[in-house]
Amino acid sequence: MRIVGAEDLYLLRDGMVRLIEAYGHQVVATASTGPETLEALRTWRPDVSVIDVRMPPDQSDEGLRAALAARAEMPGTPVLILSQHVEQLYARELLADGSGGVGYLLKESVFDAEQFLAALERVAEGGTAMDPAVIAKLLAGSAPNRGLERLTDREHSVLALMAEGLSNQAISRRLFLSESAVSKYTTSLFGKLGITDDENTNRRVRAVLAYFNRT
Repeated sequence: MRIVGAEDLYLLRDGMVRLIEAYGHQVVATASTGPETLEALRTWRPDVSVIDVRMPPDQSDEGLRAALAARAEMPGTPVLILSQHVEQLYARELLADGSGGVGYLLKESVFDAEQFLAALERVAEGGTAMDPAVIAKLLAGSAPNRGLERLTDREHSVLALMAEGLSNQAISRRLFLSESAVSKYTTSLFGKLGITDDENTNRRVRAVLAYFNRT
């Protein structure tokens, strides 16, 4: 994969680059500010990017805003946010177009290289990779979604793991179910949420949006 890495701290940025390249991927550009990040995304059109939230010049939300700007200009640009902070509004915005290719992980929750690279690959392929702690923040204080009320407890469990970006195979292992059973649950919850096949959107992402109270 061709990857852009955006992180303002040199040691973290260099370590991330070395890790990614050790697994056979190419870091085509790095950035340490919000404007540099947006420019790198425009120039390189990477397969996926890894972007911190708080970067110069203001150390507020420059990284996330650069990611949103890139996806507005180049729809579907795959972005994995890697941060110590959860920005609820922008995290919802990243998911809002339903095209997928979005991840949001907390640095403290990344425990090994395989986990990190697996998230990168899911996002590059158009899926989602959401940290459970980020999901909890997004759900905190949300008004109930009426569509979700029709789901069974098991369907809720499947949808929660889908929001983390897990495949049906991974969900089956986590819930000790067969893959065919998970497939039946996903088909059922798509139907209950009114999500039909649409070549322009990702059904799993649309289901995650419903989970986050965005219909």
